Amino acid sequence: MTEILFLVGRLLFGGLFVYNGVNHFTNYEAICGYCAYKRVPMPGASAIISGLWLLVAGSSVVVGFRPEVALVLIVLFLLVVTPIMHDFWNVADATARLGEMINFTKNAALMGAALMMLLLPRPWPYSL
Repeated sequence: MTEILFLVGRLLFGGLFVYNGVNHFTNYEAICGYCAYKRVPMPGASAIISGLWLLVAGSSVVVGFRPEVALVLIVLFLLVVTPIMHDFWNVADATARLGEMINFTKNAALMGAALMMLLLPRPWPYSL
């Protein structure tokens, strides 16, 4: 039962990053616009690179192939992206500030989960 629960958790965790990576391509214009709004350099290229980054890292966690590399990629992504894209302290509108704060704290928690997962022994159950 423990291995099944771990697999489900791994699918949910990695799947979130896969979903967001796919979203970078299916909603490319909106992602580019948000990157431009947040003053990210080269918003088009940044959207593509970050989408690929999320797809690769998330997929690697899902299938359990080199999860230690994928988790480091996830931590680095969140460490760089979170304070830039979810800078709630710079948002004047209370509703928008709350949304950015929620996303900031969610990303911090995801970073913590990825760091904890780095400590798990490998190979993971049901992985490549």
